[in-house]
Amino acid sequence: MQPKSTVSTATGESRPGRPTHVRYAVLALTVAAYMITYMDRQVLATSRPTIMKELGISLTAMGWITFGFRMAYALFQIPGGWLGDTIGARRALMIVVSWWSAFTALTALAWNAASMLLIQVLFGVGEAGAFPIATRSLSRWMRPTERGFAQGVTHAGSRLGGAITPPIVAIGIIPLFGWRAAFYAFGVLGVVWAIAWFAYYRDTPEEHHRVNQAERERIAGGVTRKSAGKVPWRQIFSHGNLWVLAVMYFFYNYNLNVYQDWFPTYLQQSRRMTIAQMGIYASLPLLAGVVGDLAGGWFSDLVLRRTGNVNLARRWVAIAGFLLSAAATVPAVLTRDPHVSVAWYCVAFFGLEWTVGISWAVPLDIGGDFAGSVSAVMNMLGNIGGAVAATVVTYTAAHYGWNVPFLVTASLCVIAAVLWLKIDATRRVNA
Repeated sequence: MQPKSTVSTATGESRPGRPTHVRYAVLALTVAAYMITYMDRQVLATSRPTIMKELGISLTAMGWITFGFRMAYALFQIPGGWLGDTIGARRALMIVVSWWSAFTALTALAWNAASMLLIQVLFGVGEAGAFPIATRSLSRWMRPTERGFAQGVTHAGSRLGGAITPPIVAIGIIPLFGWRAAFYAFGVLGVVWAIAWFAYYRDTPEEHHRVNQAERERIAGGVTRKSAGKVPWRQIFSHGNLWVLAVMYFFYNYNLNVYQDWFPTYLQQSRRMTIAQMGIYASLPLLAGVVGDLAGGWFSDLVLRRTGNVNLARRWVAIAGFLLSAAATVPAVLTRDPHVSVAWYCVAFFGLEWTVGISWAVPLDIGGDFAGSVSAVMNMLGNIGGAVAATVVTYTAAHYGWNVPFLVTASLCVIAAVLWLKIDATRRVNA
């Protein structure tokens, strides 16, 4: 039997009646994982112009390399979500983070386009499990009215990781040690995180010795949950509302990866910035995205607490973000001043990221203990959108200039806003 809220100070638990806050430490570790995913991606995005020049890789060829990473990342979403739901997030996330960190470091050994493609595909296979498993890791730890904020915080962490990486790589590492050193350094960082995660995290609050009864009751009414059982793939794949969510996320992720993969190259080729200038200005939209992630998730949960209406809290808050992003993109593209342009891109990316915590809260709303597998379906289709972006952006930029790829993002935001009208966060997957 678990003791009541009384716990001994020798084990680090709290005084009687006061809940512990282990779930926030779990959230912090998850945020760190999200940061590392985007740091590892931004190492390549920031180094891409230097790598293309040194290895003789054309813009179109680099587009296909990025396509290879994105497709591997997309196709292994469901296996990654299944792994987390089957063996638990503790072991699964440790495995996948160690895997992709190894291939982050191995990127430094690439010598031509073919070797870079192979390494990036294997990197994508490993990183594919990150978000579905991390979502699964929070499904038993976060209360329903904390889910939007939790997902906003985690995605804010990823954008913050992406935002701080360009200046570190472009200003601090490449000029002093070369682009290969950056991949070694960030690969080691991931392995250190994997060790810390396995040491601290447990798959349920009941299994964590630092969680007292009061916190367990706050999270889930004190009900002990040990196993989610077999993943109900039939119910998941037949859940029509999930596919609307996934199509919406296709358009979101297409837009995201235009910024994440190609914005630094755009600043160099279209706005004529130096490597050092690019390292600073490429980080600004991502910093604006951090604010958008936090604000969107927080506001969605606020609306849910005030109204109890989950669809109002998810649907209409997300629609506002997509419409803001679409409206801000047009002046960002058309203005001739590069500094004003970047400022408008910051507004556009803020609006885009306002929606992401809400999008990832919905799999928790409808998936429950199978949130990893549900979110994997959404993220799989989403990252097919990211893969499509890699080839479409490079082709259109090479043949029609850089304005066209960004104007496309504005139109896709409008479509995503319309799709949100059909997304129902109250329709749960029946296990």
